Amino acid sequence: MVSSGLPELEVARARRWCAGRVPARFSTEMRVECDVAARHITIVECRPPWDGDGQTQWSRFPIARMYFTKKTGLWTLYWRDRSLKFHQYQFLAPSPSLQVLLDHVDESGDPIFWG
Repeated sequence: MVSSGLPELEVARARRWCAGRVPARFSTEMRVECDVAARHITIVECRPPWDGDGQTQWSRFPIARMYFTKKTGLWTLYWRDRSLKFHQYQFLAPSPSLQVLLDHVDESGDPIFWG
């Protein structure tokens, strides 16, 4: 059970989307995960420690954030700048479907997300 206040089906959708981003054969080199908070989901790219000592944790690099507005039932896409601050993405209108935002991050080709 998700206690974030976000729709549970949409959280599950985001987790499935993240799990499907990287083929299993590359799972030791990269992962895509989602962090769930009270009002948003953050897509995070994870990489193994570069030093190879096994003591360091994987690095986590935020890619995009999807905010949910309960009153309107809309999801809004945000992008992350180099200072790790998020800004509303102007090229996609808010949507009642989280999948629309995930598809845009995946297929738009906009380097602001995957560079």
